[in-house]
Amino acid sequence: MKILIDMNLSPDWVQVFAKYEIESVHWSNIGDPRATDRVIMNWASINGYVVFTNDLDFGILLAATQAEAPSTIQIRIQDILPASIENLVIEALRRFESELESGALITIDLTRSRVRILPINPPTKG
Repeated sequence: MKILIDMNLSPDWVQVFAKYEIESVHWSNIGDPRATDRVIMNWASINGYVVFTNDLDFGILLAATQAEAPSTIQIRIQDILPASIENLVIEALRRFESELESGALITIDLTRSRVRILPINPPTKG
């Protein structure tokens, strides 16, 4: 698994993932820091990366476009520093590894992690 760390998360996450032998790169090292979410998602999808973000817009884009990739991990926690949530993130990565490889949106908060398989289909009316 390869992880693309979004601009809204610390570049320190690269070293955290390296401790667990997870390849990662921070967007600031490969792309325009002002790039749109669509540009970042497109790059991640083409290059086989999972997006790691604190931006809820990625989930909205996945749902709106019914995209099958890229898999995305979104953090919904106030304190997003690695020292505070490293264990929580690594646990979720391990738990949902197969889903992330197939295409999924993982949401992590302090009380639970949720998974939605891609593409995210709109709810049926009935």
